[in-house]
Amino acid sequence: MSTNAVQATSDSTGFTKAFSSFSVNDLQGAKDFYGKTLGINIKEEKEGLNLQFENWQSVFIYPKSDHKPATFTVLNLAVDDISSAVEKLKAGGITFESYGGEMQTDENGIMWGKRHNNGPNIAWFKDPAGNFLSVVEA
Repeated sequence: MSTNAVQATSDSTGFTKAFSSFSVNDLQGAKDFYGKTLGINIKEEKEGLNLQFENWQSVFIYPKSDHKPATFTVLNLAVDDISSAVEKLKAGGITFESYGGEMQTDENGIMWGKRHNNGPNIAWFKDPAGNFLSVVEA
């Protein structure tokens, strides 16, 4: 079976960078959470908050008065050691989600996917606006 893949270049599309964004209902609460609790560098902009990561990666958070939390993970944060990251985040007041079944988590909220050939080692938590975030072992 043959597939017809289309390969575009930045010359043909004009794309120079990509970033994602999501909404929150309280921009100041988001600033405190992402900046102070998670320790992410933040650049305040007129329209919202720009979370800044290494290698010029960024995520934009904007206020929305009728915000509804996403029912899926909006931001995955890569870590080298998930156990250590979860421990540090818990010490900072983060509560991790607990799941059973295919996404079974342990007592710390970690799904050990690599051990069971079921994806990465990952742990989910929510921001103050109810959006799902995760730490994922790289």
